[in-house]
Amino acid sequence: MAAGSGGPGPVFSGHGGQGTSAYRDIGGVPGTGNNRRRPGGGTVPPPIPVPAAWQRPYLNIFKHFRVEEWKRSAREGDVAALTDARLKGTVYRIRGSVPTSSYLQLPRTGTQSLGLAGRYLYLLFKPMPRKHFVVHLDVTTEENQVVRISFSNLFKEFKSTATWLQFPFICGAAKGSVYDCTARASRRDLVGSAPADVRWTCLVLDLHSILSLYLNRHYSHLKSIKLCSNLLVKNLCTSDLVFDPGVTFSEARQADLACRGVTPMPREMAFPVPKGENWHDLYDYIRFPSEGSKLPYDSIQKSCAGHVAGGQVSGDPLCQLPQPVTLTKAVRDRLSLIHQITSPKAMPRRCPVITKSIPEVNLTALGLPRAVPAADQELEKNQRPPSAGDTGQSPVVSDGGIHVYAHHRSKQTIRAVHTSSEESVYRKGPGPGVPSSRRASACRRLLPDPILKLRMIIGFGGYSTKWALWTQNNAAVVYPCHAVIVTLQIQTGEQRFFTGHTDKVSALAFNGNSTLLASAQAGSLSVVRLWDFPTGSCLSVFKTHVHSLSSLSFSYSGAVLCGVGKDGHGKTMVVVWNAAQVTRGGEVAVLAKAHTDVDIQALKIAFFDDTRMVSCGRDNVRLWRVRSGALRSCPINLGEYHSLEFTDLAFEEGHTAEREPDDRTLFVCSKSGHVLEVDYKNVCMKSVRRLLPAQPQGCQWQDKASSSTGPGIAINSISISSTFCATGSEDGYLRLWPLDFSAVVLEAEHEAPVSSVCISPDSHKVLCTTAAGNLGYLDIQSRDYNTLMRSHEDSVLAFSVEGIWKQMATVSQDNTIRVWDLVSMQQLYDFTAADEMPCAVAFHPTQQILACGFDSGMVRTFSLAASDLLVEHKQHRTAITGLTFSPDGNFMFSSCLQGTLALYSCMVQKSHVLRVLGNVVARDAGSGPDALVVSEDSCLLAFVGPSKYIVTVMEACSLDELLRVDISILDLNSTALDSAVKVCFASVPQGELLVSTSSNKILVLAAKTGRLVREVSPVHKLSCSSLALSKDGRYLLTAGDKVIKVWDYQMRFEINFQVYIGHSEPVRQVAFTPDQRHVISVGDAIFLWDFLALSAERSLPAGAHSSESALLLGAEGSSEKLKDASETPRQTVPLPLLSSPPCLDVSSVHQAGCQSIFSESDKEEEAGLPGSGRMVANGDEDASVLVVESVRNEELVVRPKVRQESSRSSGESANEPRKETQSPKSQCSVRPDSYRHFTPRFKASVLPQSFLHPPAGSEVLKLKAVIGYNGNGRGNMVWNPDTGFFAYTCGCIIVVEDLHSGSQNHWLGHAEEISTLAVSHDAQVLASASGKKNGDFCCQICIWNVQDGVCTASLFHHKTQVQAMAFSRDDRFLVTLGDYSDQTIALWNTYTYELMSSTCISEPVHDVAFSPLSHRELACVGKGAVMFWLLEQQGSDVNLKVHRAPAPDMLGPVELTSLCYGADTLLYSGTNSGQICVWDTETNCCFMTWEADEGEIGVLVCRRNKLVSGSNMKRIRLWAVAAVQELRLKGPDARSSSVLLEYEITLDGTIVSAAFDDSLEMGIVGTTAGTLWYINWTESTSIRLISGHKNKVTEVCFSPDETHCATCGEDGSVRIWSLGSMELVVQFQVLNQSCQCLAWKPHPIVVWGAESQHVVAGYSDGTIRVFSISRTEMELKMHPHAVALTAIAYSTDGEMILSGGKDGLVAVSSPRTGMTIRILADHKGSPITVLQCTRKQYRDFGVEGGELWLATSSDRRVSVWASDWLKDKCELLDWLSFPAPAGPKGLGSLPPSLAAFCPWEHGTLVYIGFGMQKEALFYSLRKKQVVEKISLPYFATSLSLSPAARFMAVGFGERLLRLLHCPASDAQDYAGHDDTVHLCRFSPSGRRLLTASHSAVLVWELAGPPGPAALLQRGREAAARPQLLGEAPA
Repeated sequence: MAAGSGGPGPVFSGHGGQGTSAYRDIGGVPGTGNNRRRPGGGTVPPPIPVPAAWQRPYLNIFKHFRVEEWKRSAREGDVAALTDARLKGTVYRIRGSVPTSSYLQLPRTGTQSLGLAGRYLYLLFKPMPRKHFVVHLDVTTEENQVVRISFSNLFKEFKSTATWLQFPFICGAAKGSVYDCTARASRRDLVGSAPADVRWTCLVLDLHSILSLYLNRHYSHLKSIKLCSNLLVKNLCTSDLVFDPGVTFSEARQADLACRGVTPMPREMAFPVPKGENWHDLYDYIRFPSEGSKLPYDSIQKSCAGHVAGGQVSGDPLCQLPQPVTLTKAVRDRLSLIHQITSPKAMPRRCPVITKSIPEVNLTALGLPRAVPAADQELEKNQRPPSAGDTGQSPVVSDGGIHVYAHHRSKQTIRAVHTSSEESVYRKGPGPGVPSSRRASACRRLLPDPILKLRMIIGFGGYSTKWALWTQNNAAVVYPCHAVIVTLQIQTGEQRFFTGHTDKVSALAFNGNSTLLASAQAGSLSVVRLWDFPTGSCLSVFKTHVHSLSSLSFSYSGAVLCGVGKDGHGKTMVVVWNAAQVTRGGEVAVLAKAHTDVDIQALKIAFFDDTRMVSCGRDNVRLWRVRSGALRSCPINLGEYHSLEFTDLAFEEGHTAEREPDDRTLFVCSKSGHVLEVDYKNVCMKSVRRLLPAQPQGCQWQDKASSSTGPGIAINSISISSTFCATGSEDGYLRLWPLDFSAVVLEAEHEAPVSSVCISPDSHKVLCTTAAGNLGYLDIQSRDYNTLMRSHEDSVLAFSVEGIWKQMATVSQDNTIRVWDLVSMQQLYDFTAADEMPCAVAFHPTQQILACGFDSGMVRTFSLAASDLLVEHKQHRTAITGLTFSPDGNFMFSSCLQGTLALYSCMVQKSHVLRVLGNVVARDAGSGPDALVVSEDSCLLAFVGPSKYIVTVMEACSLDELLRVDISILDLNSTALDSAVKVCFASVPQGELLVSTSSNKILVLAAKTGRLVREVSPVHKLSCSSLALSKDGRYLLTAGDKVIKVWDYQMRFEINFQVYIGHSEPVRQVAFTPDQRHVISVGDAIFLWDFLALSAERSLPAGAHSSESALLLGAEGSSEKLKDASETPRQTVPLPLLSSPPCLDVSSVHQAGCQSIFSESDKEEEAGLPGSGRMVANGDEDASVLVVESVRNEELVVRPKVRQESSRSSGESANEPRKETQSPKSQCSVRPDSYRHFTPRFKASVLPQSFLHPPAGSEVLKLKAVIGYNGNGRGNMVWNPDTGFFAYTCGCIIVVEDLHSGSQNHWLGHAEEISTLAVSHDAQVLASASGKKNGDFCCQICIWNVQDGVCTASLFHHKTQVQAMAFSRDDRFLVTLGDYSDQTIALWNTYTYELMSSTCISEPVHDVAFSPLSHRELACVGKGAVMFWLLEQQGSDVNLKVHRAPAPDMLGPVELTSLCYGADTLLYSGTNSGQICVWDTETNCCFMTWEADEGEIGVLVCRRNKLVSGSNMKRIRLWAVAAVQELRLKGPDARSSSVLLEYEITLDGTIVSAAFDDSLEMGIVGTTAGTLWYINWTESTSIRLISGHKNKVTEVCFSPDETHCATCGEDGSVRIWSLGSMELVVQFQVLNQSCQCLAWKPHPIVVWGAESQHVVAGYSDGTIRVFSISRTEMELKMHPHAVALTAIAYSTDGEMILSGGKDGLVAVSSPRTGMTIRILADHKGSPITVLQCTRKQYRDFGVEGGELWLATSSDRRVSVWASDWLKDKCELLDWLSFPAPAGPKGLGSLPPSLAAFCPWEHGTLVYIGFGMQKEALFYSLRKKQVVEKISLPYFATSLSLSPAARFMAVGFGERLLRLLHCPASDAQDYAGHDDTVHLCRFSPSGRRLLTASHSAVLVWELAGPPGPAALLQRGREAAARPQLLGEAPA
């Protein structure tokens, strides 16, 4: 397209392009220019002859091209032909989530052409409700140019290039509907997805007019059509006639309409109209462009002027939609002058204008009309004729597009701005649930509007600190602050802002009289804005085609603008623009541009000639001139000064009549201190001076540069007035010189280099900027220096405000802490940390104390009153992420990236530590200034942790945990796990906790219960980085990406928020000031906003005034109507993830929103199911479908289909595929508010692919004992008091224990964690359930014969987890209950174990039980109800009758969480709020309740007149319920006072399982702490029966005499166990630390005695503790490491302790003295994984010492040392480094590096680790080489070598333990672990082996006595021991 030929695209030739839209890749990108490119690429075929005759009078396109055959047309994705009942014919449905993936295309390939020459294209279609669609039409012009015409409701604005027109399509709604009323009342178009009641539409496109009007092209023919999802299409046709679909043929004949050009629609193209109906009441008719419109539309929408063009205009003012005025030059040229200058009639004041979209502050459209402040509207009207045009050169791509909407009845024009990079325009009408009064009213929104007003910005620069300008009146300075331009009044400090740039401002320039301001924006697409400086309005925005514009210069008149930058290849580019017409609404045109290889640091236009410029840079000074559209330059001959680096230039000021205008001296300064004086007229150098700092006179005249001595002043900037010169230099000095540079007149020193100087127009002041972000000026007359602005040099990370002294503290990446006065905004203090970066800051609420956290982990408190450091806290090792004081000032809290949380007491001025917790704050949630929040009453502390999916609430004063909420399970609409980002407390009366999530939501939770109250979604385009709530709880601030939003917290309006822009970087933090009058936001700079809500409410008595003022404010900068594009409702419900993240505790989340998570299409599909509720049938033949028939009362008959193939015996092959069908999938997988549901522990390990079973009878290992009980299970312990059968689970093992002898049997049949157990009433059958294995589709239920422990059957039916199981009273039936994701109840025949029935429940069920009186009755409890079931069996058919009995209303919305049958016809149920309900099973009614606990009751056991309840308050209670049976007769009048609490026992965790005898005198209770307790009510005792670690076990070891073993874990405990009884003997507990490693002290020289039994343990804080077993106390504590320990070992004589840390340092310490005698740093940088010591002959290997020891680090390095500690000898014997491939594939983390001395091969060690092969390497220390390799199936995770026999035990991440016999490498694999086998340790005799998998510890015995070789070796060691030790001196 030639320059000036019209079109809104850039006029630079060859630069056509594609506009930006919300969807990328909506279609092909059209070609550009006249190169005959087609949209998809390639060339256009030569012009085809168009045989128009066969196309007349019309052509039915679908019929002619036989679309149904798909031979001449193409389809992609979900395209289907359907029969539409309303249209009585075939329609094509095109749907899909991405438009490019589903479409119907004519013709089939892009090389073909339809060749349809009809002028009008008729499209009969219907957009899908709440979806977007796209249509592309490729048309060919007479010049053979292909132009793409696209329209979509996805487009937010009209865009055009030379080859592409994009029109927004605005979907209309059904007449009289809610959407229609809202659109009419608020005059808002329904931009975006189609409304729910969108209608079939007949769209008529006048292709001839579109090309002519918008591109000045002549239409030839239609080439191709592409219909993209989501829409329904009936047909298309082309014709030269205008058809009127509302006229029938009979009407046309009777009225003789043909003569008037009105033709009825052909019958095959017509929509059917029932008799008595009007076509226009049923369908929509859209003609584009509209024939009756004076000005063309920029959007396709239904006209309100009439049904067809030229119809009568409606008199209803609400129906008249605002007309978007096109900004296209081609259109403007064709409009008559009268249309351009005619103003619309005035609108009455009582009918205020409502803006259609969000105006932007101080941003004006590129042509007129444009928005102006109210005071300037008259001036605007009188002086400037309105124009409907656009600046042809200025496609507003950078702004996301600007539309000017002109209301018919208004003189005012209000701009609508859509910034595509930030938000999408959102208009929302009230939904169906909105009251009619609200539907009729205009859209209610958050007021006042705007609610924020920018008051001040603290900051300067951003891109560069060299731009600061004086205004012509000397009263103000103008400077950039990142993306905002600030005008600062130097006397008052008042600021005015120019906003509109979306990136940092890189250059500024004024014209001569300061009326025009030019600003350039940095970034790849640099943009220049021209501003009318007095009014602050933007006159023009245009692209520069320069990648980084670094300099601007305006001519004195303002007619010429010049800029310098880099092009796409990095070459310097100079562009000159003509801006003469911009003040009159004209264009900015390129005068000339040039590329150059020279460097340009500064360029200025000569003030005496607009066509001449000068520039300087490295090695050059050049003169430029524009002539005949070309820009040419000539260099000035610099002679010997040609190699200087020139930095700035300035012209001589002043003029005399006898001199010509260009007879000027040009001053050029340099980094070397040289100042060149150039004769501009004669293009030669006049003189050179060099400014030297050491000279008393300040300068030295010189002819040659070499004649000077010493370095010169590095001058960065120079400014010239008529009498003096100012320079700014690198040494920080601003200097004033006379024009002859004879001496320094005045100077001012700064702390940083001076970036620029600028003399004021009156020559009285000199403006100065520094590289440190300071801005100030020197008053020459008073010789005072005034600082105008100080700023951080880098991003501001956090701030804190206190209200007493009105101060604010900020911390920044520039390593400074600054304190500001809130009133004057002046800097008060500046603290600098040299080597540390401050990252968190907090003011004490009542004292003048400031706390600051650093990236080193240090927390320091400062006294601002004394300017002194008070105290340093060193509790953290990594960067501080959270730091805050409690509002009462009593406590301080801090957290770090490692997850550590610290509590400090601040009662006195110097704070001290009260408590430190490790691993409680999320490490992976990212750093932020407000990771910790405290409630307003100082009672609660909340944060994200221990993982990013969990929010934890603690008691603030003690850090006792109160609540955990799992965020990841709340979002059903996401296939990804949702995680928490920020938290915020609401005010105390509301008692709510706000959580922002990674899916851009805010969840409002009840702070005490964790229930979900409501959610707001989506909040920001990116995740919310900061949250703040006003004190009164009415307004919410959120920050996300670069914007701030203010919300109405109660969400009472249709539009509940306003959006504010200005930051160029992500906003780090936003908060209210303590007085609630201001808002502060930080990021690139510090923004202070006035919060207008309170003052606005006080000043609203006059309604008219307030509405008008609100309107004007809204026109300035309100942005409340923006909404993210991601708010488009999801059309399909994603399946919930079946694997759960690490969940450390039970979450408390309220089930919310299940009914509203489905799209409309889902509801339509459901409507076909009878009584479907919320179930979905998947159509499988054998699927168990719940068919519900309505019966009298609430009784329902349930007839599930029977599934036959649901079981397999244990003898069947595990690889054999099972014929199973999919059961109905639950649509509500929100975890209920009940801890009853089992959540498997997160595991990264997988099952092995192969398994080497040992031959029967030849097993070397036998599992002797399992240490631990799985407290994560639910109901996973059973005890039958009659037979004594006692079983519980640990991981995937069922442990059957004899309570008398303590011996254990172990049943292995599960591969995954067992969730629950059930035993039959005769104690002959046990059922166990676990999750599904790899490749299985269902969970596994094993049926065991109790007598012999054999698994007789395996059942597979439930999809996720089995929640509970129960046997019927006669043991004929087994009922199994799926969890909240499965929601199925299955009934099994216990004789055949066939599935008799399966029922899908519409809501989660928590517990199930059979009646003790009848095998036909069972009950289950769920959300607010008990379901009573009755089995009816007729032959093989089983029918289930169910009656749902709701809980009493007085309980409110509760979950019934547990149940048990009582005596006779009683049923007890517990609730999640602590009540127990008693039900009459005859009437199915609840007749009494009582408050039984403060927490959820999860366990109930009843025997006769006694009832036991267990809750999550760690309590079990015994109740006397004898009177309940009598009270049953009283019905609802029964009182609970007769129920007596007899006993109460508090245990160590939430109660998850319980079993009692028939008299309820004794029983066993299991808790989440991994403990089984023996309970005796008569003696009121509780005895620990079984215990284990709750968290991961980190080390295991044997005592030397093998009578005991020791374990330690992440819970900080060290436990000593008796190997004989497997009972816990001693436990040492260290709070808030993790115990990482331990070792048992070896045999001493003296005879073994109880006194010498010691264990040493290493902890995560770097400490070592030595415990005495016999005295059960800690004897010694050492702190040799600064980081966590990873390995520890005793020397062979027990006299030294070797310890290795996470940093790779090895410390040698003496337990006798407690001193560390040696630190070895050879492995520094990589964690130590193994330390092992062994004995050697004293001179063996040629070195002294009786001990060999090795250290292994995770970087695959092993060091071997010989030592004699008594002689202080330690010598490196060997250093091994094992190779590994570059990058592991498929491994989440590298396997550990493990090494051990080989007991049976002296001088050999074994190494296992990540390497080239999966193998074990035997390395000889004598031969210095690998002597043997043993292949392994996987990379190992643990290793141990037997000291007795040649056995090697290896553990793997595939849950496998392998025993290898060396050197034959005979292998046996052993199962029993449900996770990675991360530990295995042989006993000293080799008879036993300990293995650990997460928290389970397994004790194995080796079959048979040790061989003679082992005994011989032990004998040698015993004989050598005294001899070896005797050689060392005592």
